[in-house]
Amino acid sequence: MATIALHFGKIPTELDPEQIHEYLFLLQKRSKSPSQTYFKHTVYGLRFLLKSEGLPYSFLQLPEIKKEKKLPVVLSKEEVWEMLRHCQLLKHKLLIGLLYGCGLRCMEVRSVRLADLDFHRKQLKVVQGKGKKDRYVPLSGHLIRGLKTYLQAEQPQDYLFGGQPAGRTGGDFDSRYSQKGVQWAVKEAARRAGIRKDVHVHTLRHTFATHLLEDGMDIITLKDLLGHENIETTMEYLHVAQSGRMKPFSPLDTLFAQCSPASK
Repeated sequence: MATIALHFGKIPTELDPEQIHEYLFLLQKRSKSPSQTYFKHTVYGLRFLLKSEGLPYSFLQLPEIKKEKKLPVVLSKEEVWEMLRHCQLLKHKLLIGLLYGCGLRCMEVRSVRLADLDFHRKQLKVVQGKGKKDRYVPLSGHLIRGLKTYLQAEQPQDYLFGGQPAGRTGGDFDSRYSQKGVQWAVKEAARRAGIRKDVHVHTLRHTFATHLLEDGMDIITLKDLLGHENIETTMEYLHVAQSGRMKPFSPLDTLFAQCSPASK
């Protein structure tokens, strides 16, 4: 409220609706535009102030603010391979293998229990994922071999990836591998692999979806594997995947193919 008062040189309750609308318009059009949260708080703050003073406030409606449309970061198959190759611990290699090979979220990979693994049917049961839904995802034979080696060496009792009891400080102890631990493992593997993209845990889930579309999976099956509620969420990957009758290409490729001396 102090900002609008300084702008007009008077308190907000002395402003007419036209002046308030003018200020909100300027707020949106500034070169360094405010965040959506700041803008909404300004509108709500003005409404509360006018209502408290018994002044009309119905003219102050929050305008629709379009969200930024950002496409996800996706890794190439070669980059995923390099991440796996540069993992120093089998545990971290399996974490990344499950995130990418099964399309798991961070919470889901942390929550995998031994009972969720079905090596005979080559399936992993994702229990109570986002939206409180169970789903099954396929387990690669490569992952199964690594998991069997890991289980024999580590002998986990409940969760596949356990935490560190030594760090207990009181209260309920979460025996799962920590969220920070998963994030660090992914970041460290990407760093060691020399990947310059901004890689996060969820990047591997985006990459899982994109690679499956490029390998020919239909959008409905992918929706079920990802555990999406709406098909529209899954369809966003169609903007990233290089699939269809002909993959996108640069005109530079045909230019060099047709015009370079080597082609003549």
